[in-house]
Amino acid sequence: MKITHTEIYMFKIPMVPFTIATGTMHFAQNILIKIHTDEGITGLGECSAFPMIVGETQTSCYHHAKDFAAFWKGKNPLSIQERLLELDHIIAGNYTIKSAFDIALYDIAAKAANQPLYAFLGGKQKAIESDLTIGIDSPEKMADQAFTFREQGVSILKIKLGKDPATDIKRIELIRNKIGAHIKLRIDANQGWSKEDALPVLQSLSNFDIEFCEQPMHKYYDDYLPALCAASPIPIMADESIFTHHDARKLINNNACHLINIKFSKCGGIHEAIKIADLAAQHSMACMMGGMLESRLALSAKMHFAMAHDNVKYYDMDTCLLGHLEDPILGGVQFTGMHLTINDAPGHGADVDPSYLSNLEHCVV
Repeated sequence: MKITHTEIYMFKIPMVPFTIATGTMHFAQNILIKIHTDEGITGLGECSAFPMIVGETQTSCYHHAKDFAAFWKGKNPLSIQERLLELDHIIAGNYTIKSAFDIALYDIAAKAANQPLYAFLGGKQKAIESDLTIGIDSPEKMADQAFTFREQGVSILKIKLGKDPATDIKRIELIRNKIGAHIKLRIDANQGWSKEDALPVLQSLSNFDIEFCEQPMHKYYDDYLPALCAASPIPIMADESIFTHHDARKLINNNACHLINIKFSKCGGIHEAIKIADLAAQHSMACMMGGMLESRLALSAKMHFAMAHDNVKYYDMDTCLLGHLEDPILGGVQFTGMHLTINDAPGHGADVDPSYLSNLEHCVV
């Protein structure tokens, strides 16, 4: 099998502004690629650039995609490890755009094997319930939003924090009082607290039954994480501190996290995510399947990955629900409330409405 050409789209999705500690996103800065082969199999991949976290933009991803597509033309897409290593030789880092190409290769490989991606990865169908995220706003508005979500049947909430510590504590106090004791709460500071504030905030929040806290401090304070993990009454989940399995190895060996958030846009896609999940499993450490602002296409790939890894026990798979004003995806993962299902179509099972693509800036390499 040979790659004949690749379509690259500026997959911009309008959305309600979404705020976290590092900034506000006004639209999903996504890239869609379609890799075509001489055997008629097409693989689709998507990534979502989050500049303030990964250092990539939609524009940078678009231009790197052209270089990647040109380099792969005429090559075998089923040689996944070899193809992905070539991208690392072209440019270091830039894991977000690499993840789109990775997903497309795995889509092709699973389709060539006539298997749903989860089966190709050695997994099986399993029940998955995602949390639903509340972005940063005033404590009162966040509490009202939490109550609304509870009334809609949401049972797991992820609360964005990482601004002023005193206000963050107020946010959780009002939310917990508003929703009662039976809704699970997770918090994510997105690197927002100082190394001096992190432990006092976590101690103050310990009375509100918090499942875990993601990334309390900036990743350049990773050397302070072992002491924080030892003292914190709330389990610490590493997010921005872990891009690759090498990052995971160092944090695990230093007792610098209790849990790991795996995101394709941070690590480069399925191939590297497998290494992170396997390493965590070796140390009996649970992982979460997370994301940026992907549509249901990349979310479908994440669904398959989560079903193939038993130590992926937490699911933050609400990316397309975080204010996306359009859903151009055909097939793929489906929501019943916050419960996710996917059928057994070969590959990851998702496509994009051609009429939506026709209005996007794109190129063919």
